[in-house]
Amino acid sequence: MNTTQRWVVHLDMDAFFASVEQLTRPTIAGRPVLVGGASGRGVVAGASYEARVYGARSAMPMHQAVRLCRGKAVVVTPRFVVYSAVSAQVFELLGREGDTVEQLSVDEGFVEPGVLAGAGSAEVERWARDLQETVDREVGLPCSIGVASTKLDAKMASDLAKPHGVTVVGRDRRQEVFGPRPVGELWGIGPVAQHKLAEVGVTTIGDFTAMDDVDVKGLLGSVGLQVLGYARGRDSRTVAPRARAKQVSAERTLDSDATTTAEVDPVLVRAAGAARKRLLGDGRAARTVTVKTRTADFKAHTRSTTLATPTDDLDEIIAAARSVVPRPEVSGVVRLVGVSLSGLTEERQAVLFPEPGVEAVRAVETAAPETAETAETDHRVDWRPTADVHHEVFGHGWVQGTGAGVVSVRFESRSTGPGRARTLDIDDPALRPADPLDSLR
Repeated sequence: MNTTQRWVVHLDMDAFFASVEQLTRPTIAGRPVLVGGASGRGVVAGASYEARVYGARSAMPMHQAVRLCRGKAVVVTPRFVVYSAVSAQVFELLGREGDTVEQLSVDEGFVEPGVLAGAGSAEVERWARDLQETVDREVGLPCSIGVASTKLDAKMASDLAKPHGVTVVGRDRRQEVFGPRPVGELWGIGPVAQHKLAEVGVTTIGDFTAMDDVDVKGLLGSVGLQVLGYARGRDSRTVAPRARAKQVSAERTLDSDATTTAEVDPVLVRAAGAARKRLLGDGRAARTVTVKTRTADFKAHTRSTTLATPTDDLDEIIAAARSVVPRPEVSGVVRLVGVSLSGLTEERQAVLFPEPGVEAVRAVETAAPETAETAETDHRVDWRPTADVHHEVFGHGWVQGTGAGVVSVRFESRSTGPGRARTLDIDDPALRPADPLDSLR
């Protein structure tokens, strides 16, 4: 039996989407930043730690997050092409420093450096801090690093390190460190499993690992038994490159069987939201939306629709799902609803009328409404708030607001530090749309 201490590293970028925005738009560094749409049904794709202080978080309705931040938040339209570019830089660096990389999403992954095999905790911590400093210096963003003897433990260790910390947990300390933690921190123990465990008095990881195997299987099935083994440190899963998923999905079981489409709809919306959250984590958009229902007789009913252009917009995903959801009035009473997103691609739909950021709403509201007649003859660019632009004199910038024939632009990028805001004529010939990637240079 090999008794050499194994070390698995889990790196997780801190508040990744928001941190990238703060890096490339220095004026908003240190401020509450919400990445996502600003409409009533918009959802937060990412929240900076400054926003989290107020209780804002990812997957929360945007209007709720803005309200929690007391009007201090800057709302930024997502720029996934920029996040993908930064992600590629992070994982190139991780591979250079630590051999084989297993990327879980755009902002987190595992590595198992051969150089650390058999090393002591102090040496491992020095290595991890050197890696963190390299990410800070070369990428310009904060990350958290967990190092432990298994993949599950390394993931939990990085959660304990947040934000911008390093946590090392050797085999001899795992029960001391993880035992008191909530059982819900284990991969595979979701809300339903937590509820079942709580009913028998199991609330911590230590409580869970002390359970009898037969009891766990009876309560949570064979999957629960597998999670129990991982929680006890029996996790021999290797770190290996992953093939990118061909689809992402989420399912929700109804509390009681639904007999009408109206009863199914709230569950459909939750499943669509959960699937879309996984889509955002993957950094891609979807072309096909599939809805599956399972009826009381355990038969599956599936219908799909393919969109004209790929999307990661929640409203579009929900609308597509609603258009194909099998109706209980026809299929029979429904006990489970699932939404699957496939046809994944890096491309995204070009939105003609994106949602404005919070700071620009007032300026937008002052703009005179365009008539059908002027729309046919006016070929000016629609300077949407937070869009990337370039000026022949002032360089790269981003739109803060527009209205009454003028556009306010903050000229800055990663390399400039906080920039100056200037008000320009909306038809200034020196101003043009810019590649968002220019903000990284």
